[in-house]
Amino acid sequence: MFLAARPPTAAASEPGATLLGVPYDRTSSFRRGARFGPAAIRWASQSIESYSPVLNRDLEDLAVVDRGDLDVESLPPEAMIAAVEGRVGEAAASGSLPVTLGGDHTVSVGAVRALAARHPDLRVLILDAHLDLREAYDGSRWSHATTTRRLLAILPADRVAILGVRSGTREEFAGAQSLLAAHPDFHLPHVLWTGLEGAPLYLSVDIDVVDPSAAPGVGNPEPAGPTAAELLELLRILAPLTVVGMDLVEVAPPYDPSGRTAVLAATVIREALLTWAPPYRPQT
Repeated sequence: MFLAARPPTAAASEPGATLLGVPYDRTSSFRRGARFGPAAIRWASQSIESYSPVLNRDLEDLAVVDRGDLDVESLPPEAMIAAVEGRVGEAAASGSLPVTLGGDHTVSVGAVRALAARHPDLRVLILDAHLDLREAYDGSRWSHATTTRRLLAILPADRVAILGVRSGTREEFAGAQSLLAAHPDFHLPHVLWTGLEGAPLYLSVDIDVVDPSAAPGVGNPEPAGPTAAELLELLRILAPLTVVGMDLVEVAPPYDPSGRTAVLAATVIREALLTWAPPYRPQT
């Protein structure tokens, strides 16, 4: 199990990554089950080697620590977000890469709050099938359908971009015009590179960005998305950027008996760690 806590080898001289599970789906709007996501990703990691042949890097050479799950299932969203903010802030202060395993997409709000406090010029790149720009959903401001809107209370719109989006209300798409970028595929326009290159970046991966044929275990599947291979290739395209934190959210294992959604999530986490955890993280 490559995500299991273990002492690093002698080659790992710097703090690498801190994993934190957030088993929370109280704000899910359609099919709940994302609270089982962190456990499913850890389970799937049993089938994933620690070595990436594409990157020619191995997690055995990193100091990777799994801090387990936050006890947040019974908390209201605001309290859960505060708990995530505190723990991600602790991990970032240690010099490691904070990696949050969701849980529904609201967990991103706490992580971004923590890292924005440390990095005044922080940018956020979201990979998601949905805009999540509602002001409120089902009577609440705190929902996975309002995540991007809540992030815009932390950062200005020209520091937030979404790729892979293909779902939202008419009003949301009109409001998305103020974002740095909102594209239905993984095309990286010049304006996006200009906004992200050289700046500290938070990467949020909602696994429903991928087509349901490759990742059916999600709460709100949206057809016609990118393939699993395209998602992994995007990580390699983004490799020169300075990622200082990330999350992977919305894995809902009850809707995927095959387990392939969790396997893809575990693979994404491995590739991300081997790209951005110290000592691999690009330096500005």
